[in-house]
Amino acid sequence: MLNAGVITSKENQGAGSQNRPLLLDLYCGAGGASRGYQNAGFRVIGNDIKEQPHYIGDDFIMMDALQLMARLLDGRSITGHGGQSYKLDDFRIIAASPPCQRYSWETPEDYKSSHPDLIGPTREALIATGRPYIIENVAGARGKLIFPAMLCGSMFGLGVWRHRYFEVFDGAKHLLLLTPPCNHSNVPILVTGTPRRKGYPRQDPSKCQKEHAIGIDWMITTELDQAIPPAYTEWLGRRILEAAS
Repeated sequence: MLNAGVITSKENQGAGSQNRPLLLDLYCGAGGASRGYQNAGFRVIGNDIKEQPHYIGDDFIMMDALQLMARLLDGRSITGHGGQSYKLDDFRIIAASPPCQRYSWETPEDYKSSHPDLIGPTREALIATGRPYIIENVAGARGKLIFPAMLCGSMFGLGVWRHRYFEVFDGAKHLLLLTPPCNHSNVPILVTGTPRRKGYPRQDPSKCQKEHAIGIDWMITTELDQAIPPAYTEWLGRRILEAAS
């Protein structure tokens, strides 16, 4: 089992947080991934096209992610809610979780085409930066990811399975990450916006059960349903820091 070491509360990340390497988290939502990267040792600037009142990271920029990347690549700055400006050179690593509806097995086929295919354009922008990056998405998108590593909640002792796939680039090459096998011996808690998923017994877990299962305690239920467990990105953040050092 992988060691998660997850801290889920909104407590300050420490007086030395300003000296931590800076990570830009695109398509961040309420910050499940951001919290994991914080725990791995980063100061995290989140980005989303919508305001995120429960976002847990260190700063936030509301903007279309591809427009934000175009701005950085053009040498211009972006400004967070706290008034601080950032340029591309400020970021050690960029992470991205493009919306999954286009690729999700849970999205009806008739509706998939109405959702944008953002993995390719996002990767193109990330490669242009010359920096290490991580792209995350659901199982239905793994064919679009390069050498993706799959992480499961059972690897971290969590109460969810929530398979997510991660393409990891260390600045020179795509990494092949070795992970232990899943352990699906127990029925997981369902933390999902689709409560009657095929293959699962019917469940109606409480919000408290969902929070404990996924390792998050600051989101509303609809945000939990979409969140990445912080344990995943804490583990990945430590790996890419080691590889890029």
